[in-house]
Amino acid sequence: MKKIILKVDGMTCSACSNHIEKYLKKQEGIIDVLVNLVLGQALIYYEDHISIETLERYIHESGYKYGGIYNDKEENKKDHSQLDLIILGILIIFIMYISMSHMLHLPVIPFFHMMKHPIHYAITLCLLTIPYLIYGRDIICAGIKNFIHKSPNMDTLVTLGVLVSFIYSFINMVLMILGNHTLVENLYFESVCMIIFFIKLGRYIDKNSKEKTKEAIKELVQVTPESALLKTKEGEKEVTIDEVKVGDILIVKAGMKVAVDGEIVNGSAHFDESFITGESNPAKKQMGDQIVAGSINYDGIVEYKALKIGPESTISEMVHLVLEASNSKMPISSVVDKVSSYFVPMILLIALFTFMMYMILGTSLNESLVRMVTVLVVACPCALGLATPLAVVVSIGTLAKKNILVKSSETLEMASHIDTIIFDKTGTLTYGNLKVSTVYNYSNYDDKELLNIVANIESNSTHPISLSFAPFKISELKVMNYEEIPGLGIKAKIDRKEYHLGNRKIVKEIKNNYKDDERKLSNEGNSIVYVLEDHNIIGLIGVKDVIRKEAPSTIKRLKQLGYKTIMLTGDNEVTAKMIGKELGIDDIVSNVMPSEKTNYIQKLQTQGKKVVMVGDGINDAPSLATANIGISLKSSTDIASNSSNVIITNDHINCILTFLNMGKRTLKNIKQNLFWAFFYNLLMIPLAMGLFKEIGLEINPMIASASMMISSLCVVFNALRLRNINI
Repeated sequence: MKKIILKVDGMTCSACSNHIEKYLKKQEGIIDVLVNLVLGQALIYYEDHISIETLERYIHESGYKYGGIYNDKEENKKDHSQLDLIILGILIIFIMYISMSHMLHLPVIPFFHMMKHPIHYAITLCLLTIPYLIYGRDIICAGIKNFIHKSPNMDTLVTLGVLVSFIYSFINMVLMILGNHTLVENLYFESVCMIIFFIKLGRYIDKNSKEKTKEAIKELVQVTPESALLKTKEGEKEVTIDEVKVGDILIVKAGMKVAVDGEIVNGSAHFDESFITGESNPAKKQMGDQIVAGSINYDGIVEYKALKIGPESTISEMVHLVLEASNSKMPISSVVDKVSSYFVPMILLIALFTFMMYMILGTSLNESLVRMVTVLVVACPCALGLATPLAVVVSIGTLAKKNILVKSSETLEMASHIDTIIFDKTGTLTYGNLKVSTVYNYSNYDDKELLNIVANIESNSTHPISLSFAPFKISELKVMNYEEIPGLGIKAKIDRKEYHLGNRKIVKEIKNNYKDDERKLSNEGNSIVYVLEDHNIIGLIGVKDVIRKEAPSTIKRLKQLGYKTIMLTGDNEVTAKMIGKELGIDDIVSNVMPSEKTNYIQKLQTQGKKVVMVGDGINDAPSLATANIGISLKSSTDIASNSSNVIITNDHINCILTFLNMGKRTLKNIKQNLFWAFFYNLLMIPLAMGLFKEIGLEINPMIASASMMISSLCVVFNALRLRNINI
């Protein structure tokens, strides 16, 4: 099975996206299709023997335009629609002045006087309508095409309204020329112009608003540079990204961006990876470390081997993950899709019923047609169609900018039902590697100087504990006579002073006046490094797997919000309880194997609990997959193979609060959008039918077209509010 994201042009409402989905799913070799109205894309799962050309043909057969394969680096086409709108906006003012000046008691242009020169008036309005028909030809052509394909959509409704109004007005104009000047009040050319103008204006604003929903994707795409420095036998050579091959040696200098994912083979430098990790401080990278495309070299010159290029790069994986999630559908959208599929045919029947009833009741043909056209124009399937996908795209894009990658929209909906949060300990609530936690300093040095001495000596060691001191090496000291003492520690000389670093045994023969501090460090779960200078104890350093700095506040906030918190760990009971107590976690379950974690989660689910499992994404894979939502704190380089539903790329667990908040807000936003869409149509369609005429409430086609535009924009702007999210 293969999958691909294709662009589809010409979709205007949910009826369009539903039709494409249904049509493609019927074709042989197509396994599944998810069409995104907002992004104008189709995520297609298909059998290996199907070609891209076949998929293109299927899209054309469905009545829509094939826009090509989604390309991360594709440039936006120049858009002239703003200039067209300005010109036609000025012209519409002139048209409205001609047609309505006498009603508003404004000075009337003599040549266009409705009563004195009705022929001039009619012909002028007819001629001025032609540019609008040309401007709206895409709507009219799409409307007719979709009607022929038996998949009527919003374009079909607008097209019928426009053509009925224009043809009726044109016939009346011809009859006027033949002598029946009384028909001058039965012209609706200005309505045709206003309908097309408002539809186009709405789509222009709508398009620009939708572009804002794609900002996160665009920012990710723009992170990587267009070219790279390739190391050759002749020297450096600038090449495009497309020319880079796996295994090539590339060069990145200070101030430049890394071109592709790779591994450093020579040199060291600090790199800004904030676009992925959210960490503002540059990370030091040296030989053997991996660097990610788009990260910025702050200092030094580095040579690196290209490992992942093109679609395999971390950035491409992130972009496609966001796109696939945006193209997926929430369970709530299935109900909306079903309603939308019946909406347009139902409006056509209501419009026809309105026309027939007015004619049967003896109303004039003129008013009967106006009522029918108003119903056709005022109905707004766009609001219904945009309610769910627009909120999903905004939410998933916003979360991506905040270093939270969500793999499907279903996960967002589930987030609003969660009541239990389970945490793994090591690597999740703690950093997963040893860090200096406490320093007892008995020397004449300040803490930084003491730690710098220790860091310089430990830099020669291969013991895992030595890594905890690496960040404290602030200056280079000359270490001499370095020696490892098996079972005890290490010794070395700096500036003629002899230092010993090691465990408790190293001070066995020395008077120890610091046993209380030693006991305190042990009770806190530390491994103790004793520091001796010329056989005198000058410091005790506690080293342990430190609790993440944001963990306590995150647990506290989760409990305030009503979530039950549980720590599920394979660590021993003493350590687990100590960590759990410090964090204030509700329940602590220790000494459990990975399979037992899965069983524990399943037990909670049978009790009706909706569970989030937060783990490091490696040995917690079964638990992450079992939970209702699996959240992993995972290295960005492993995004593609990660088994969780949500990936936090900066390893900050307080992002869980942002994700859960966004899940609730997204579902609430969708419900607001749907309420407005249904309320608008339930209110405006009876109004358009003239059911409230007796109490003075009625609308015409011009007001109807403006109302429809405003209805769609209300949904768009409401969804865009999701971009402003706080914990």
